[in-house]
Amino acid sequence: MFSYRDSCEGDVHVDVAFTDSTVDLQELRPGLATELPRVEEACGVRFARLHQVHGADVVPVDEPGPPPLEDVPTGDALVTATRGVGLMIRVADCVPVLLADPGAGVIGAVHAGRQGVALDVVGHAVDRMRDAGATAIVGWIGPHVCGGCYEVPDALRTEVAALVPSTWAQTTWGTPSLDLGAGVRSQLVAAGVRVTEVGRCTREDAGLHSYRRDGADAGRFAGLVWMS
Repeated sequence: MFSYRDSCEGDVHVDVAFTDSTVDLQELRPGLATELPRVEEACGVRFARLHQVHGADVVPVDEPGPPPLEDVPTGDALVTATRGVGLMIRVADCVPVLLADPGAGVIGAVHAGRQGVALDVVGHAVDRMRDAGATAIVGWIGPHVCGGCYEVPDALRTEVAALVPSTWAQTTWGTPSLDLGAGVRSQLVAAGVRVTEVGRCTREDAGLHSYRRDGADAGRFAGLVWMS
């Protein structure tokens, strides 16, 4: 169910996890049912979620429990200072980022794809957390497609790397690529966040969902953060 779990302590207890279970908001097709209810039962919390659109909008969450599917907000990051609220980001190659300040009781979750990295969505999320009182933020970068696998046209590599130089990369077969994880790490470090990198490339690891590897057949796994 979980490929990685960790926790940290302050005035509140914060748990973080990355799943290897499928956590789509609804069943994609016969044989690929979402395991979200089982994941929520194991964590003991319901998770707020987003319709993710590869942007930089940060959505504040004040109430525990997710809204009905038709009312799920649009954005690419969630932030809350409310205990009993869980935050969930779903990915299948993009970079899932979990953030917490257990001393201040503020958490965040970020979906950072190519466009989100170029727009510094993680920086926007950190700013919103600080607006909510966070001062000492720690972050976890979850499994994502690595720079050795994320092939892109040379012009696109040049465009993104002009904004985030650490994303410039080359595939293992010698073509232009982007290292989104390196880009996210550089942005978090610049924002004063202490970073833990979980590792694992989604395209190379058959135990994780990957759109680059599986196309439309790919499900989504989750990055989860919650506090008690």
